Amino acid sequence: MTIDRSVKIAPSILAADFANFGAEIDAVEAQGADWIHVDVMDGHFVPNLSFGPMTCAAIRPHIKTVMDVHLMISPVDAYIDDFAKAGADIITAHVEAGPHIHRTLQAIRGAGAKAGVALNPGTPASAVAHLLDVADMVCVMTVNPGFGGQSFIPLEGKVAELRAMIGDRPVHIEIDGGVTPATAPGLVKAGADVLVAGSAVFKGGSVSDPAPYGENIRAIRASYA
Repeated sequence: MTIDRSVKIAPSILAADFANFGAEIDAVEAQGADWIHVDVMDGHFVPNLSFGPMTCAAIRPHIKTVMDVHLMISPVDAYIDDFAKAGADIITAHVEAGPHIHRTLQAIRGAGAKAGVALNPGTPASAVAHLLDVADMVCVMTVNPGFGGQSFIPLEGKVAELRAMIGDRPVHIEIDGGVTPATAPGLVKAGADVLVAGSAVFKGGSVSDPAPYGENIRAIRASYA
């Protein structure tokens, strides 16, 4: 299999206007977003609450690109079918969220979505060594999951280690947390090809003035070009 390793920018709607999700998604895609990232939090695995399958189903008609759903929840397996039915193209579960991550990834694929596996900052790359043949993406958290706007944790070495482990497998490396024009170049050089950015994309803009979204996306792209 081949894989498109061009770098994708995936704005996180956690940083968007919650009262205008549909319009925000329309605006940020029109301004150059490649994917739309949806952070799902349960107040248990992470100290915050966000969205569920009903929100994903409601915004799905607005997403013309890729709905990238990041499940920061535990347990995971009971909710996989609901998020798949809501239209998720990619469903990512944390390796730390349960004892049977291999089965979780198989269930995600079985539900018709691509399977991602996420690593918290303190979890080594080796934790996914035996999952790379059942995963479509590895998400490296460069902040502790739960809140947007945190300071970046430099884990370029971990990304490079994953890039070497993946080899020629058709597996994306996604970065989630603190992505800006300052941090993106080192991450891309290390091997990342999907960059999640929340406040770095949505800052300064709005549904009525979306041009800053495009400026912010282009600034991130220009930083590693």
